[in-house]
This record gives sequence, C-alpha cells and structure tokens, in this order.
Amino acid sequence: MSEPHSPLMPVEQALARLLALAEATPIEGLERVDLAQADGRVLAEPMIAGLDLPPWPNSAMDGYALRLGDWQGEALAVSQRILAGTAPAALQPGTCARIFTGAPVPQGADTVEMQENVTLGDDGRVHFKQPMKVAQNIRPQGQENRKGETLLSAGTRLGPVELGLAASIGLAQVPVRRRPRVAVLSTGDELVEPGQALGAGQIYNSNRYLLVAWLQRLGCEVVDGGILVDDLERTREALAALQDVDLILSTGGVSVGEADFLGIALREAGELALWKLAIKPGKPLTVGDFRGRPVIGLPGNPASTLVTFGLLARPYLLRRLGVQKVEPLGFAVPAAFSWSKPGKRREYLRARLENGRVVPYSNQSSGVLRSAAWAEGLAEVLEGTTLEEGDSLRFIPMSELLG
Repeated sequence: MSEPHSPLMPVEQALARLLALAEATPIEGLERVDLAQADGRVLAEPMIAGLDLPPWPNSAMDGYALRLGDWQGEALAVSQRILAGTAPAALQPGTCARIFTGAPVPQGADTVEMQENVTLGDDGRVHFKQPMKVAQNIRPQGQENRKGETLLSAGTRLGPVELGLAASIGLAQVPVRRRPRVAVLSTGDELVEPGQALGAGQIYNSNRYLLVAWLQRLGCEVVDGGILVDDLERTREALAALQDVDLILSTGGVSVGEADFLGIALREAGELALWKLAIKPGKPLTVGDFRGRPVIGLPGNPASTLVTFGLLARPYLLRRLGVQKVEPLGFAVPAAFSWSKPGKRREYLRARLENGRVVPYSNQSSGVLRSAAWAEGLAEVLEGTTLEEGDSLRFIPMSELLG
C-alpha cells in the first residue's frame, strides 16, 4: 500500500470509485440480435431454458439397448436399429435394439451396453459378455438442464461457449445491452496520423488505433473525435460537439501543466476529479463529467495508456454494461528477476513467461509500446515490495486484458 500521507491514490481505491460511477450510469436499452452477431455482447436478461436438455433419454454409446430385468443371460434378437435423429418404436419384449450415440432410447429399454462388450452370433443374435447395470450408458432426460432453469444470468459476456449453450436450447436470438458509444480523442500538437509525413518534434498517433481496436473488441461503437490541438477554445468546441455518446475517452493532456487544456475545459464546464494514482506506468488519470457526459482522460504515453485502460477503464465500461466480474484474472508465478528497490507506486511490468518464470522486458519506459507487443502479460510488483529470484508475484495474461 502507499504511505499514509502519500497524495497518490491506491489502485484498488481508484477502481472502486470508477466502478461506483459506472453503476450510477448504466448503459440502458437492449436489442435482440441473432446468435451469429452476439459474440462479445452482454446478456441483458437471464437466459431461461425453454425445454429439458436432453429432451429425452439418449444413448451415450454405440451399442445395444435392452430391458435388463427381462434378460436372463440368453442371446437376444435385434428388433430395430435406432439412429440419432429418428423416433424409435417401443422395444419388443425379449429383444434388444441396435442403437447409436445420441439416439433416443426406446420405451421399455433401461440399459445400453457398448458394442465392444458384445458378440454377434451367426444367427444375428447378440451375446452380452459381462454383468450390466440399469441406466448404464444412458443420458437421462434433463441431465444438463430442466425447463425453466436459469442457465446464464443477465450481465454475462457472451462468447463461443455461451452462444453454443443458447443454440442448444433452441434460441435463435438473444437480448443484449446496446453497444456503448465511446468517443476517442487524442490531444497534442505533436501527434500525426499514420501515413502523413512527420514534422519537427512530431510522432505518430499510436494510441488511437490501440484504443479503437480494444473498444471494438469490447463491443463498443467508436466515434472518432480526432486529434485535439493544444488550444483551449478548440478543446471546448470539440467536447461540446460530442453530444450523443456514453463516454468521452481521451489520451494525453491529463496532468496539471499549462498545456493540459482538457483538464482546464472540464474544470470550467463540468466536474473534474483528478486522480494521481499509485501506479506505474500511468500515474495521471482524469475522470470527470462534461455537460452530463462521463470523461476519462488516460495518460498519453502508450504503455501508460495500455495499463490504465486495461486495469481501470475496461472494468468501468464492462460494469456500465452490467458485467459483475470485471477484473482480469491473474495467477502467482515465480520471478526470474530480483527487485531491490521498493517503490511508492504499484508497478505493472510488461513481461512474459519463460520456463515457468516471469521475465520482464528490458526497457520498461512508459513510451515503449514494443514492450507490450513482446509481452504475454503484466507482472504486478506491489508498492513497498522487494523481490528475490524465485519469489512469487501476480501475473496477468494479456488475453485477460484484451478480451
């Protein structure tokens, strides 16, 4: 934790405040979409089973169905052949039925023996070679779910497994929260879009493409707010023009310098909470409100943008959509490095796993986006902590952040 009199806000406290703001301003409205268009969307209503699954007892094996109580050890004639997708007749007494995996068990049968455990006589009769049990190799009706059962709660992010589950109970469409509209702004005279020539002191605008792709993965509709030049009046005009959005997301210009016109504009026309976080990279973070529209200002350095969006802005957006589990999963891994100087801020090192240990990228500068492309995740070094090689620390896979 940070020192008692430190002005820096701990990461947990900042996240708690953001999630409280998110819950106060949920994304309202829903739409029904086809399953093929629902990947990554958030379920707006509970998913309720409209039928038992499976809807009838079916065979778990290729084999032979019989009524065990009627069998006295004799070979049985085969009275019917049952394929998946067919409706069988009732089992004739004193016979068995050839049955295949997934096929309905005929009325009157209570056991399925797998084909590997039988032999066929020259007369076509089936010889059962070992003792059997009632209900073996039969999937009972409703084994997976019963009609009326809640399968998924509202707020579930839908992925391939969830969409397959919806299809299994016959749903062609699902109700989902509408897509959040997020305006992405970049600030700074030094920024140039890729494809243009660089002038003196200029750099290409990488953050815009990082965030747009990330937001689209989260199911957001992105509004391109362009690059804000370092001019207060132009900043006011740009913010005012963004009327129909759920969030204004900017990068750069979020500290307290004279050229940080975003913060100045928010202080004039809205509400501003400037958080200096106990996090590295990414200490400056602006969270405010401009004429009723939430604003999150991320630091401008690319690695700082990545860390603060992944750990703070992403959970905020997901919570506004009703998702409850919004924090990325991490797991303990031994360090392949030592850390001798405890810091006042929690550090998130771009790192990868080698031989089961965490190896950080050689250059942890907040301006080096290449470190994140090399990395497989973030290694969390707690404030006030030292590490020896082999000590355990939390590793957050990049897939947990980017998904």
